[in-house]
Amino acid sequence: MISKQRRYEFRKERTRRKLLKSQPSMPRLSVYRGTNHIYAQVIDDSKGHTLAYVSSIDKELKGKIKSSKNLESSKVIGELLAKRALAKGVKEVFFDRGGRIYSGRIKALADGARKGGLKF
Repeated sequence: MISKQRRYEFRKERTRRKLLKSQPSMPRLSVYRGTNHIYAQVIDDSKGHTLAYVSSIDKELKGKIKSSKNLESSKVIGELLAKRALAKGVKEVFFDRGGRIYSGRIKALADGARKGGLKF
């Protein structure tokens, strides 16, 4: 029997491979959700550069969020990421949820990024 962690790794590899094949020229919005914090970055895979980065431990968010484990903080992080990406000239990205299920904090971050002006 395959462990839960190994199934997660298979799902992550499969989704990333499909995303990179489908839209190689567009930047990728990659999200990592840990147990305590959430991290998101916009990556240009053709050059291998990170264009915009935001996390729940960012200094700019110190007074705005109470806890980094709730949906409201994920929305704020998504909006801040969209603001930083738009400042770099990125308007359209594709969403890489990193093998995680699209619900909860991942969905809240995506909704915040859409509200901030990113299209995906």
